[in-house]
Amino acid sequence: MNSRRQFLSLAAASAAMMAASPLFAQSPAPGSVLPTRGTPRTGKKPATQAPPKGSRYRPPTRLGLGGAPLGGSLAPTTREAADATMAAAWAAGVRLFDTSPWYGLGLSERRMGHELHTHPADAYTLSTKVGRLLTGTAGPLQKTNWHDPAPFRYRYDYSADGARRSVEDSLNRLGVSQLDIVYIHDLSPENEKDLGMPWEQRFAEALRGAMPELTRMREEGLIKGWGFGVNRPQPALRAVAEADPDIMLLACQYSLLDHETTLHDTFPKLAGKGVSVMVGSPLLAGYLTGRERYLYGSPIPEWAPAKRAKIAEVCQRHGIDIRTAALQFADAPDVVSSIIPGARTPEQVRANVESMAIAIPADFWAELKQLKLIAADAPVPA
Repeated sequence: MNSRRQFLSLAAASAAMMAASPLFAQSPAPGSVLPTRGTPRTGKKPATQAPPKGSRYRPPTRLGLGGAPLGGSLAPTTREAADATMAAAWAAGVRLFDTSPWYGLGLSERRMGHELHTHPADAYTLSTKVGRLLTGTAGPLQKTNWHDPAPFRYRYDYSADGARRSVEDSLNRLGVSQLDIVYIHDLSPENEKDLGMPWEQRFAEALRGAMPELTRMREEGLIKGWGFGVNRPQPALRAVAEADPDIMLLACQYSLLDHETTLHDTFPKLAGKGVSVMVGSPLLAGYLTGRERYLYGSPIPEWAPAKRAKIAEVCQRHGIDIRTAALQFADAPDVVSSIIPGARTPEQVRANVESMAIAIPADFWAELKQLKLIAADAPVPA
């Protein structure tokens, strides 16, 4: 029987052959994207882009789909609904997908793979994560916030062998031939209770294990890049100082509502190392579209309702949907390679795609800066 390492070596050889040809940047098929309201966007960042030569890997498309809702975050999601959402994303031209074994304890990967395995691997960009290993159980499940998760238990493992096994398991659940990006997941201060120890101890484990192993996978051609998927900046900043990552998935850290610390501290430090950022939760888990929830169960900050209301007033005066403003704002910094708002329904996917195609007048951004609702030096769409 082949070992996991033998399995991944075969996969790596196949991936290396595919990597030898130029990366194919998919564009939406003609007529596949919903018509836009307002003026079409002509900003400096195209919907698709080729990674600059000689630089670290960056996804070739700007707008992606975050996979947590497909795993039952915040509300239950059926397989049929997930299939419809993925089909709508593909039809609308979305070619960047992010998932994780953690999302629904494997459900999100299975549901994404149900659509993606029908398409050529070089037609889309796919990222998943390592750090938790899943095992089947007939006994009581661990308590999680997922709605109707798969019947698996999880344990943390940031070792080299754990990273290899996690990648193999993800390929099996997804049913695809390769991964583009792998993130080390939830090794972050706010997750210490579940980690069972201070995050720095787990970071030391990953520094000896998962990080060099992911670098080897990149060198083998099994993946194109790796980084951290975290809700706080500290692990990402430490990783660029002590290891060799390519890209960071920063969730809950850069949004229209709350961005100054990330803009002035985190982004410059990552950009200085040539590391780009995939922005997660650019809509704050729906708070910026009117939902009365903030991120992933966090209490709504006292200052947030008033600031959201003021931004909404400016949006209304200029005829701009707040979703459109929020997504394009999160996408604007040069260090940002892509944004991955989550979506539970086809309608949400299509709304996100439509928002990225609308031109926002410069005086809208100027008014937000004048009213001190966004930072004076915050990048905005051209």
